[in-house]
Amino acid sequence: MDILSTKEILLDAKKNKYAVPAFNIHNLETMQAVLEGAWEMKSPVIIAATPGTIEYAGMDYLVAMAKVGANRYDIPIALHLDHCSDVEFLKKCIDAGFKSVMIDASLKEYEDNISTTKEVVDYAHKYGVAVEAELGTVGGQEDDRIVDDKDALLTDPAMALDFVRRTNVDSLAVAIGTAHGVYKLEPKLDFERLKKMQEIIDVPLVLHGASGVPPEAIRKAIKLGICKVNISTELKIPFSNSIKKYFEENPTANDPRKYLTPGKEAVKKVVMNKIEICGSNNRG
Repeated sequence: MDILSTKEILLDAKKNKYAVPAFNIHNLETMQAVLEGAWEMKSPVIIAATPGTIEYAGMDYLVAMAKVGANRYDIPIALHLDHCSDVEFLKKCIDAGFKSVMIDASLKEYEDNISTTKEVVDYAHKYGVAVEAELGTVGGQEDDRIVDDKDALLTDPAMALDFVRRTNVDSLAVAIGTAHGVYKLEPKLDFERLKKMQEIIDVPLVLHGASGVPPEAIRKAIKLGICKVNISTELKIPFSNSIKKYFEENPTANDPRKYLTPGKEAVKKVVMNKIEICGSNNRG
């Protein structure tokens, strides 16, 4: 099986009222952990990589690793470019083999967001690549993109409908009160706003900043139209902590195969838990 577009994966999620988790990976080990966990849960999965991760790991390496995973595991696997504001970089990812991309022009003026997104959609759709865009701004930090909580703007439902109609995007990331990174307080999601968007918008809706959101809140959001749930911070913290703990217990260790294994196992555990919360298990 080849790596897939997120379009077909998310349309099935929308039809059957579950969500597919998108896990931000950073290297071979985190990708292996995500794919192994998804395979054991028989779940479709979205491998997400930010521009920073791609610069670090290598665009061609990531595509090759995702293709190996798609050949090895008999589940739907998508490789997704996450939070990219550089149109030319995004086009390079499409040319390299990414089947799904997110153009994030949400910090631009509304009409500029539309024109930038439309440019990407026109290019991507020629190659069968799905496009996600964002309207409203999710607070917190993703790579070098930082949005102060006071500057975060929730998505306006009527504007979202206009945006989808004019850009022809395949999925839309909406801001309903989540944030990237670690929450200081439990987030309060605007479910009424989400419900209004579900009623008028046909494309799958995406929840960013889902790390740290209580399971019951994620499940409620899925009932109200969320089809893709992004997870990043909740993978990074256990991966790092497990490796730190290994070195505390084995201060002279120097074999990466040994000290990275606990990190992989910790990530895999989170992956399987998030899949269960999203209801995508046994959907692969």
